[in-house]
Amino acid sequence: MATFHLHQTTTSTPEQFLAALTDFGPGRAKLFGNSADEYLKVHHRGPSDADVTEGSRGIWERLHYDWSDRNRVVMKTTDSNLWGGNSGHTYTFTRRPDGRTDVDAVVVRDGKNLRGRALGLVLGTVGKNVLKTAFENTVKAIEARSRESIERSTPIGDRRV
Repeated sequence: MATFHLHQTTTSTPEQFLAALTDFGPGRAKLFGNSADEYLKVHHRGPSDADVTEGSRGIWERLHYDWSDRNRVVMKTTDSNLWGGNSGHTYTFTRRPDGRTDVDAVVVRDGKNLRGRALGLVLGTVGKNVLKTAFENTVKAIEARSRESIERSTPIGDRRV
């Protein structure tokens, strides 16, 4: 089993990050590189939880999302072709006094078969940088999405140049 702790500080608010994490519409791969549209299937979506299958490049997992605590999203793997046991993701948002947000992510990869255990081993050694880069790209994409949303909602005459 491999566990990864990732941290980034972002200009996005906790609300903006939560909105991105729980947007299961088309184009999700623009924010989350490992979530291709052809794998995406929403089985259930409630006000503070969802049951979603997502993945890419031959790897998929079904996740139960829980965001009943608006500063924390817990994504528990309920089925996958590679991951089982305690696999999942947890995102925690901490608003900073300077207006930015600390985002902490914990990713657990518990291989349920030989291929999953082998990939977990690779991720636990040389693959950590791949996960770190993917997380950094997600944070940047959510920041860009947040900026675009603000710009669309701001009258042209009120925009700063």
